[in-house]
Order: sequence, then C-alpha cells, then structure tokens
Amino acid sequence: MKVVSGVFLLVCMPLAMAKTDHGYSKEKVAEFVAEKLDVTSIPSAIRPKREKGKKTFGDYGYVTRKIADKEVLVEAPQRRSQIAISILEESKSGIYVCLNGQAQNESSSHIQRVFLLKLKHANGLLRGRESWKEFDSCPPIGGADSNALADSYGGG
Repeated sequence: MKVVSGVFLLVCMPLAMAKTDHGYSKEKVAEFVAEKLDVTSIPSAIRPKREKGKKTFGDYGYVTRKIADKEVLVEAPQRRSQIAISILEESKSGIYVCLNGQAQNESSSHIQRVFLLKLKHANGLLRGRESWKEFDSCPPIGGADSNALADSYGGG
C-alpha cells in the first residue's frame, strides 16, 4: 500500500505543480507587471478614475517612462501623475510590489504600500491587494482613506 501511495504521489505532483504555475514572467518582471496589472485593484487614491472597459495602464493611456529589471515608472497622460512600481519579491503565491504614487484627490498626499499581485488565470490580469508582509524598502506612507486600501479579494 505504501508503494502504491508513493507512486500515486509521484504521478500527481507534476500535475499539481503545473496547475499552480499561473504564468508569472521569470524575466522582465517589472515590464510584465506594468502590462498585466489590473489597475482597478490598486488604491483608489492613486489609480485613474474607473472607466467602463478599461483595466490596464495601457487602456488608460499611461506611458512607461522608466523600466528596469525590478522597477517601472508609468505616467498618466496630461495629468502628469506618476506611479512607481518596484518588485520586492517573487514567490509561488504571487509578486510582492511596492506601489508609490501621488494621491489624485485634493490633498495630493504621497502614498506608498506593499501589494501582493496574483494571477487568477494564466491569461488573465494581475489583481492586487494590500499585503500584510512588510519590507524595509517600502514602509507604508499616507493613505488614510479606507477606500484607498480596498482588498480586491474580498477581505479587509
């Protein structure tokens, strides 16, 4: 019985591992995030105002101003607001990023948060939620607005 169980595990493990690989890019991760990020899942204070049918920076007309292996800077058309995204850690659970931007409300305060980005489907968009995990390189700044920190996975 132990031998049968061992063989069963050896056969099923590759299938289970393949199922959990959601297609995260191994190279040019920052560029991948900039292209695949569902901006409706980032803090409302720094994202563009929601428009029907638009989900990515490209949909909203954002332009990539700086791109490096672990960092990307996108700029909104006309408004000149910028959002910096730094890759902090890549894991099987997702991609931890530091989102840094200027609030687009009347206070124009600076906001910085760690977000965990996940793909629900291999060909889908990266959805983000604020992470409980902390990184010294990305301390939380600003964003007292509770709506700005909405959890796109349904939690609080």
